[in-house]
Amino acid sequence: MGKLGRKLIRAAKEARAIARGEAKAATYRIHLPGDIDLQAIRRRLGMSQAEFSARFGIPPGTLRDWEQGRRVPEGPARVLLKVIENDPKAVERALAAA
Repeated sequence: MGKLGRKLIRAAKEARAIARGEAKAATYRIHLPGDIDLQAIRRRLGMSQAEFSARFGIPPGTLRDWEQGRRVPEGPARVLLKVIENDPKAVERALAAA
């Protein structure tokens, strides 16, 4: 497992501990990635909008809105897009296991 995978697992365990009341949320800092060039990510992966949408479970209209600047991905979506940018196979594995 790569460095990103280990970080994601650690983050998930920390989130679970907070949700169960075993840890205080105030002790953790959340970092949301800044602007993400979704079109550049998609093109680097060699995918059309339809392919990217289907592969990662993002509605086609939402993807178009993000790429055309009508909407901006928020919190969890930005995190997902950052993971796709850095390790798209990790997201594919996670979705395949679901």
